Amino acid sequence: MSFNSTQQYLASINGASSPTTAYSSSTFGAAPAATRHVPSVNLDEEIKLTTNNRERAQMDNMADLYSIIVVLEHLEMAYIRSAVTHTEYTPACRQLIAQFRTASSLLGDVVPDLEKFMKEYNLDCPAAAKRIKIGVPATVEFGDGVTNEANGHRTAKYVAETVQNYITVVDTLKLGIVAVDNIHLLLAELMQSLNNVRSLPQDFEGRAKVREWLIKLNSMRASEELNAEERRQLEFDLESSYTAFHGWLDSQ
Repeated sequence: MSFNSTQQYLASINGASSPTTAYSSSTFGAAPAATRHVPSVNLDEEIKLTTNNRERAQMDNMADLYSIIVVLEHLEMAYIRSAVTHTEYTPACRQLIAQFRTASSLLGDVVPDLEKFMKEYNLDCPAAAKRIKIGVPATVEFGDGVTNEANGHRTAKYVAETVQNYITVVDTLKLGIVAVDNIHLLLAELMQSLNNVRSLPQDFEGRAKVREWLIKLNSMRASEELNAEERRQLEFDLESSYTAFHGWLDSQ
């Protein structure tokens, strides 16, 4: 069969009127692209993220939480770089930590975990996360770095305050007052007084124990209470720390 005859045969099979039509793209080539409907978009139209007042309040609280974390991160870095003094840093840090607790309590189960919240919204603020975790400013955790050993009277005052704070926390526990917010406050004051005693070794075990309990209590809700086992362990740790502190004093 000649080439022309083959073309005519194929044309007759496909019902085409000519050999050219037999080889048209509609028969052997790609199918024509379908027409797509593109919806019109009004760029001036406001996109609503919430549908009611409750959802709007929740979004506002989450935005507040986000901004508090970012501001706290900047404050921590400013303090590390000596851009702010310890007298400026401490009250500002206390305020931000308190604001964080308030905002997170309003959100309840919506934001149950700080790390998950930061991961979900791509927040890279490790310094803020650490400060929130322990719940006290760096000046309370580590001291403000101001030396006062030249003043013997002031040193004696800080030693007396530390002894008094130890006794206060232990007596509070023995009286059955075990609310997290109360104990956290007393432990923060104890940590501050320990740091005020400048000659106390940095590796003093009592300071590490108080820091561990601050972190533990800060991970709990303020309305929670220590159970019997936690209360007993805290009493034991404090009494052991108090004994070690007295031992250090005797060695001076």
